[in-house]
Amino acid sequence: MKLIERALELCITFLRVTIGVLVGLLTIPVGMQVISRYTGVLPVYLWTEELATFIFVWIVMLGSMLAVWDRTHFDVHVLPEAVSPRGRLLQQGFVHLAVTAFAVLFIWYGIGYTQFGSIQNSVMLRMNMALTYVTVPVAGVGWALFSLRHLACEIAIYRQHRRSAQ
Repeated sequence: MKLIERALELCITFLRVTIGVLVGLLTIPVGMQVISRYTGVLPVYLWTEELATFIFVWIVMLGSMLAVWDRTHFDVHVLPEAVSPRGRLLQQGFVHLAVTAFAVLFIWYGIGYTQFGSIQNSVMLRMNMALTYVTVPVAGVGWALFSLRHLACEIAIYRQHRRSAQ
């Protein structure tokens, strides 16, 4: 179990660093757009808008994976907060299973979406669109892994509470 936790920690560190690098890279095409539009110093480069969009998509999808890991993704509170350990397990279990179900849909349909993108190239950069579309199944894999890990933790907490109550 410690090996899995260590691998997840490395994955999260990789995600955080990658997002930071992508945000830094995003400033380049956006900065070029601002300079070219408002100063006229640079010619208008149309590819900068396309590149900024592609980088932003990656930031959003990788960031959504971190949101699931940090449990900062939204979940709608329809029922009052559970006070019993069993109620908490049921509530949190439902949330984690729902996120996992959506993750499986993103993986399943994202693979087809990526395959569709593999036969397309972007207009300005001539970049294969699969490089952007692959963010959908990649995010789905992250959501599923992190949600299932949280579910396993909830089950472990519940079991520990049951043992200590006996």
